[in-house]
Amino acid sequence: MTDVLVVGAGCSGLAAALRLARAGVRVRVLEARDRVGGRTLTRWLDDGTQLDLGAQWIGPGQDRVQALVRRYALDTFPSAAVGAPVVMWDGVRRDAAPDVAARVVDLLDGYAGRLDPAAPWTVPEAARWDETTLGDWLAGTAPDPVTARYVDRLLAGGLLATSASKVSVLQMACYLRSGGGAAALLAMAGGAQQDRIVGGPAALAEAMAAGLGPGVVRLSTPVVAIEQHDAGVLVRAETERFEAAAVVVAVPPTLAGRLRYVPALPALRDGLTQRMPMGSALKVHAIYPQPFWRADGWSGVATCSDGPITETVDSGTPTSPRGVLTMFSYGTAANALRAMAPSARATALLDALAEIAGPTARQVEEVIDHDWSADPWTRGCFSGALTPGSWSEYGPWLRAPVGRIHWAGTETAVRWTGYLDGAIEAGERAADEVLTGIPART
Repeated sequence: MTDVLVVGAGCSGLAAALRLARAGVRVRVLEARDRVGGRTLTRWLDDGTQLDLGAQWIGPGQDRVQALVRRYALDTFPSAAVGAPVVMWDGVRRDAAPDVAARVVDLLDGYAGRLDPAAPWTVPEAARWDETTLGDWLAGTAPDPVTARYVDRLLAGGLLATSASKVSVLQMACYLRSGGGAAALLAMAGGAQQDRIVGGPAALAEAMAAGLGPGVVRLSTPVVAIEQHDAGVLVRAETERFEAAAVVVAVPPTLAGRLRYVPALPALRDGLTQRMPMGSALKVHAIYPQPFWRADGWSGVATCSDGPITETVDSGTPTSPRGVLTMFSYGTAANALRAMAPSARATALLDALAEIAGPTARQVEEVIDHDWSADPWTRGCFSGALTPGSWSEYGPWLRAPVGRIHWAGTETAVRWTGYLDGAIEAGERAADEVLTGIPART
């Protein structure tokens, strides 16, 4: 017997479990994977070069994740920032995007500033913004198609890992509001991509799991059903069953919707899970003997209005001489790459990278990726986003408990949605909900 069960051992589920355990509640975490960390995954090259295949960065204002990094005495290092960024604008290399692109982004930031991030459906314009796709808004607002494409890829791609035609203006504004605006969300130094954790975010998840003590986290235990009854909940895994007074479900809404519930979830909560697909992102690391681009005065940071690559970043680490250029592709472009054979995909990406960084970009030692859309326990990255029209009708059900079932996961965060900090906030909020009905043990 246990007091509370947590489904999912990502940072959100682990944060919920830690909050509950510190309150004296008996907790157990059930994780489908054979590891903790959820959407964090770190791989090491033979020379010790750190590759973060999933979540990678933390930054100023992300107070919860920063506090945990300090609690577990983990070290951080600043993201590589040697040289200047570039913009590939309609096939032409530039030092920056035209000012008109920033003005379009500023308009969206203005919308975001009017939202209540905990209840974006309450803003007077909510219905109109929610029924308008970001793509339609850009077509009517941006002065030319290149600007529309660039902002589409910069925001819908770079933040939500999708396309502007698949999200509403309200969803985009809500995400911008959760992270303090586009400037903070997109920046390296001073922004959400400022720092990295030595050992990767996976090291943080492992420290959190260890802090729960032995036997609390059960790996390789996929949950298939949750049953509620008068006295508590019964959570069924593939070969086991667990009982508790309450359960925190800390997986993306679309995966939560695949579980079987008895009694069935209310129609609006179930409808929400059907309308919050995961993003479609490909994150690909190109490994080089050294970071050749720094000698050319380029930081490794690029954003592109066209082509298979939406953005790039220098993912090198201070302790390794190797160069790591990380390429991101989103939405339709990412799916087109997935349809290719691996060798053809690598060629297409390196050809596009050579347009940005020069022919040396083709002289790669290795190309490494991890496709989160193919991961059965994630099915996409970075996070889920509601489809057009869904915030107004289904948004109030995103965080609302259903009986003894409470919802966590970064998608349910009010601040830093989609980030590690948001995952931790959501887990702690779900734990606090549970604690109002579960007495602490002494």
